[in-house]
Amino acid sequence: MKIETYLDSLVSYAMNQGLAEACDHQVLVNRLLDLMHMDDYTPSDEPQIEDLEEILAGILDYACKYNICEDNITARDIFDTRIMGTLTPMPREVIRTFNEKYAQDPVKATNWYYKFSCDTDYIRRYRIAKDMRWKYNSKYGLIDITINLSKPEKDPKAIAAAKNAPQAGYPKCQLCRENEGYAGRMNHPARANHRIIPIKIGGKDWFLQYSPYVYYNEHCIVFNGEHVPMKIDRAAFEKLLDFVTVFPHYFVGSNADLPIVGGSILSHEHFQGGHYTFAMETAEIEKEITFDGYDDIKAGIVKWPMSVIRLDGKDPKRLADLADKILTLWRNYSDESVGIVAFSDGEPHNTITPIARRRGNLYELDLVLRCNVVSEEHPLGVFHPHADKHHIKKENIGLIEVMGLAVLPSRLKKELVNLSEAVAEGRDISNDEELQKHAAWIEELKKKYTFDKDNALDIILDETGKVFSEVLEDAGVYKCTEDGRKAFMNFIDAVNSK
Repeated sequence: MKIETYLDSLVSYAMNQGLAEACDHQVLVNRLLDLMHMDDYTPSDEPQIEDLEEILAGILDYACKYNICEDNITARDIFDTRIMGTLTPMPREVIRTFNEKYAQDPVKATNWYYKFSCDTDYIRRYRIAKDMRWKYNSKYGLIDITINLSKPEKDPKAIAAAKNAPQAGYPKCQLCRENEGYAGRMNHPARANHRIIPIKIGGKDWFLQYSPYVYYNEHCIVFNGEHVPMKIDRAAFEKLLDFVTVFPHYFVGSNADLPIVGGSILSHEHFQGGHYTFAMETAEIEKEITFDGYDDIKAGIVKWPMSVIRLDGKDPKRLADLADKILTLWRNYSDESVGIVAFSDGEPHNTITPIARRRGNLYELDLVLRCNVVSEEHPLGVFHPHADKHHIKKENIGLIEVMGLAVLPSRLKKELVNLSEAVAEGRDISNDEELQKHAAWIEELKKKYTFDKDNALDIILDETGKVFSEVLEDAGVYKCTEDGRKAFMNFIDAVNSK
């Protein structure tokens, strides 16, 4: 197929998705010809292509063939983002449209902005479609299990290129507002097709965008206009509650502000939110509790593997007051009978993962108690996935997983399929380089199940969900046992004694 067919198809795609109008046609064609180092052009007489992935693949193959683009995953991603950047409207147009729709209805605004972010290929729908997703019916509710494949793994050529690329301090991180329209480099993702929405949070300049990897529906990121570190304090609670005032149909939460129990980027203050109902949100209240002086706030301990205090009230200021009181005590609270240590050698260990949402006219705040203390038995964290579960999940338990959505490593897509085939065939995996990490787990499963080629994968997937629910239990500071719940109430009593 001729390169002109791919270019013409891309311009038509832009028109059809509302990224451009008929009067923009010639400018878009000329921009693409410049990118492709083409001096001659005649519109194609071949049928146009509608699928964006196929269009971009054809253009990329041409660019690699003629040495316009290096042929590795990262270079191709940078170049096709540059291509889509030529079609993406300027920020002023995007912001104007968003604000016009927000004036009608916040839901209309975010619906439009999410579709826009997909249409520009900032969110690569065709990669997200390859993700594995299923649910596990745990004793705490239906937990989401995902193996996210939309973030491409670098091939050896890309890894070498990134290693040899000069280090740069611009943008300071992948969240900074300077990423908007950034061309990218081998060690920093391209964002030529990225547009952000300015919003006010707590009277300060913040920005709204979507995650390009979309772990759940309308997975958004809300970030501070300044490059300042994550901090959980009263102001953080106020900002979260402020956001759900502006966008009442979204939830929003913050990763904790300490290593092990925090997110992957602690250097830039940001929250994550979206239009999705997690299992933790629907979990029932296990025990109602009261806090002295806060009769206007309904409170309870959530029936969840992690230790969650839920607060509901009409006044966000009062919720922030109580949340701050709980946080202040928790920062300095130790109970060595259940392994909670507030400080060691002057290093703080306790913090909170907070989540805000609306329930009708009420504001709701979930406070998840976290502790990042380590021990000789658990050098990666006492309240971190324990070693017997590392074959499934070794990484930190951040905000998204706290709420009941597992983000499992991409290696598992292949491993779980291969594992199911091996166990159905009765093969020994103890010396299999790829699968031996699962050997002890499989031996235990053989005591519960009779595997065959028809049921093996379903059993493996379901038991993977069970492992993740146990990972959440590992991460809970107060276990769902009589002793654990007694210790939890001791902390509540300590809050009330202050």
